[in-house]
Amino acid sequence: MEIKLGFGSVPKPQYVFVSREADHCWYMLSEQEQHIPIYDKALTGIITKIECNKTVETKFGKREKTDLHVLAEQPYIIRSGRDSYFSKSLLLSLDIITNEQLHQPLTIAVSPGDKKVVFCTIYNPITYQEIKITWNEHNEIDLQSLEQKISQRINQIQKPESTTNHELRRIIMAQTDTYLKQLDWNPEQGRRYLEQKYGKRSRRELNDQELIDFTMAIFEILCTQENRFVMSNLAG
Repeated sequence: MEIKLGFGSVPKPQYVFVSREADHCWYMLSEQEQHIPIYDKALTGIITKIECNKTVETKFGKREKTDLHVLAEQPYIIRSGRDSYFSKSLLLSLDIITNEQLHQPLTIAVSPGDKKVVFCTIYNPITYQEIKITWNEHNEIDLQSLEQKISQRINQIQKPESTTNHELRRIIMAQTDTYLKQLDWNPEQGRRYLEQKYGKRSRRELNDQELIDFTMAIFEILCTQENRFVMSNLAG
């Protein structure tokens, strides 16, 4: 992500809260604690961490929350009630996602239910495929066991100490290779893009943050290309 010099906002993750309202299902808070509605229904990024059964002090007292950390154009933390439909559907979706998918961008979408209910659905942003879950007998979910299982798997996969920095860069480079192949870019196109954006001719010259930024940028270009392809087919 681009670093802007000079005055600006404090560089910290942006919290996103889940709530079923008349025309939106999640929101942010201003510095004055005022609700800022988010009318978009989906957030696409890489899941980096999850915190389950987290005790948080609120104006209503202590509450148990689920915090999902997502890296997009900036870091986000999606906070939802631990026992909410959103949290349960999120955990059920993450339970069937593969480790390979967890290394790739995913789309987390909200959908309104009855009254104050909000459901979570996860999609593959390239194929548009939904991660389908079995919602039957959701009241009988062993929530604590499911939380422990998901937390251990996600946090271990994304944990920096679990592998070397070289290995992390190898994984990111491999993912970028996949996107570049899908874009049908040749090496010269890639070098030209790197020179224009970073003043460098090779991905190996990028630092860790630049490499992540480059991967996300290529992914966004690919999504735009895929969207145009779908729209052209619909128009045809």
